[in-house]
Amino acid sequence: MLAVALAMMVSACATSNEKAGVTISQSAGTVVSSIRGEPRSFNRYVARDLTTEVITLLLHAPLVRIDRVSQQLQPALAEHWTLLPDGVTYRVTLRSGVRFSDGTPFSADDVLFSFRALYDGRISSPLADAARVHGEALNVSMESPDTVIIRFPAPFGPGLRLIAGIPMFPRHKLERALTEGTFAKTWGPATPPSDLAGLGPFVLQRYDPGQRLLFDRNPNYWQDDSEAARPAVDHLVLEILSDQNAEQLAMESGRLDFTQSEIRPSDYAAMKRIADAGRIVLKDLGVGHDGDLLWFNLRPKADPRRPWLQSVELRRAISRAIDRDAFVSTVYLGAATPAYGIVSPANAEWYRGTEQTGYDVDAAKRLLASLGLVDRNGDGILDDPQGNAARITLVTQKGNSALERGAAVICASLLRVGIQVDVVPLEVGALVARFTRGEYDAAYFRLLTTDTDPALNLDFWLSSGSAHVWNPAQVTPATTWERRLDELMLQMASELDPERRRALFAEVQGIMARELPVLCFAFPRVWVAMNARVLHATPAAARPPILWNPAVVGVASADEH
Repeated sequence: MLAVALAMMVSACATSNEKAGVTISQSAGTVVSSIRGEPRSFNRYVARDLTTEVITLLLHAPLVRIDRVSQQLQPALAEHWTLLPDGVTYRVTLRSGVRFSDGTPFSADDVLFSFRALYDGRISSPLADAARVHGEALNVSMESPDTVIIRFPAPFGPGLRLIAGIPMFPRHKLERALTEGTFAKTWGPATPPSDLAGLGPFVLQRYDPGQRLLFDRNPNYWQDDSEAARPAVDHLVLEILSDQNAEQLAMESGRLDFTQSEIRPSDYAAMKRIADAGRIVLKDLGVGHDGDLLWFNLRPKADPRRPWLQSVELRRAISRAIDRDAFVSTVYLGAATPAYGIVSPANAEWYRGTEQTGYDVDAAKRLLASLGLVDRNGDGILDDPQGNAARITLVTQKGNSALERGAAVICASLLRVGIQVDVVPLEVGALVARFTRGEYDAAYFRLLTTDTDPALNLDFWLSSGSAHVWNPAQVTPATTWERRLDELMLQMASELDPERRRALFAEVQGIMARELPVLCFAFPRVWVAMNARVLHATPAAARPPILWNPAVVGVASADEH
C-alpha cells in the first residue's frame, strides 16, 4: 500500500482540513496520534485487533483495569469490591452518578446486559474465550442498582483481573440488536457516531475512511479525584497511516504527538537528535513483553500432501537454523535480547529460562533429513520423498518494517538449509482473514498479550481458545502435549498459591520449548517517543504505549511549549 498522505498539518496555529469540513487548533487542546489500520469494528466484543483496542480505550470503560506500568489491578467503573468467604464470589459496588456519553445513567442493568452479550453463543466473542474459568462463564447478578454479584465457577488465582479490559456497553443502545441476533454486526465501521454511546473519556465525532478518526472529549466522563486536576485534551485525532516510514516522517516533522507502538531501532538516531533539540521526549521502557512470533498451520489436514509441514522436527530445525544474535543485530540493530521461548524475561514473575538451543546449521540439516527432505536434484533446495520442493509460504504484515525484516532473515536462514520460503506481505485485514480461514503454511506476526499473568491469556494457551493460533478452537485437544497444556493451565488458573502457580507455568514453558508450536527469536527493547508538548502521559511497554491510559493525556498550549 502506498503511504497515506497526512492531510492535517498540526502546528502551533489553527489548521484547516477543508475536505473533512473541520478546523482543529492545536493550541485549543488537540492531540494527534497515528493508527496503522482501519477500524474493523467499534464493537470490541467481536474484534480483537489493535485499532479496535485503541478505539475501545477511548470510547469505553471496564469495571476494573490493569495499570500497565505497575501491573496492579485498579478500580474503574467499579468503585470497590469484596471477595466473599466462599472464595469465588465478589460483591462489586459501582461508582455513583456515572452516565454514558449520551447522558443515560449507567447501572447494574448495563453490567448484566454486557455479560449477557459477551457470553451469547451467537456472537463468538474473542473476549468471551478469555473470560471463562474451566470453560464456564461467570455468573453475574444484580443485588441493587449499584451493586453486582460476580460468581466464579471455581477458585481463580488472578481474581477480577479476568474481567479487566472488558468494556461495559449500553443496554439502551444494544439490547434490541442482541435480542434480534444482530449484535455481532452492530457498531460496524459505517455506524454513525451519534449511534454510539460509551463510558470512556472520548466520543467519536467523525470517521473519514482512509484518513482519520476524530474524537471529542466526553462531557459526561467520570473521573477519579486524582485525575480531576490534570489537564486533558478537548480533541484527539487518529491519523490512519499503515506505512511506518510515513508515520516516522510525521513524528519527525511534529505532525504527530505519538504513535501506537514503540519506535523502530532504525529510527532511534534521528529521534535522539530531535530529542536533544528539545522537540520530543524519548522514554526507554526496557525489554518488551511481546515479540514477533513464527508459527505453522497445524490444523488437521492443512496440507496432506506435505505432512512434514506439521512436524515438530521441522520446527526444531528452524529453531536451529536461526542465528538469534545475528537476528537481533539485523532486525533490531542490536536493540533486543535473543529469545528461546515465548515468555519475555521482562515478565519476571512468570519467566523461566528455557534451554538455549544454539545456532547449528548441521543439526538443522540432520533434522530435515530425518523427515525425508533431501536435495535430490542438486539445485540446493530440499525435496520430499515424492520429489516436491521443500517450499513454504510465509504470510506477514505489510508495512511493518520489523516483521518484514524478520521475515527476510527467516527466508535467508532457511534457504541456507535448503528450504525455500516465499514471503507474502498482507494488509492486516487480509492477514487476519487468512488466519481465520486457515489458508496459510506459516505466519510471522505479533500477538499482543492482555496481561502479564498467563491465566489471563487462556484463549492462547488452551486448545479450545480462539487465539490458540496454530490450531484454534479445538473441540478436543489434537495432541497429547496440548491436552497436558490444557490441564496445567487450568490448574494454574485455579491455584491460589503463587509459588504453585509459577511451578505449573514453568512446566508449560518446558512443553512449549520441546514442541515449539510458536517460535520467537528476539524480544525488542521498547523506546517510546512523544512530542515535548504532551503532558502527564504514562507510557508502558505494551501496545498501545500511551493511549492505554488516555484520560490523563494533556498537551501544553503553544505559548507554554
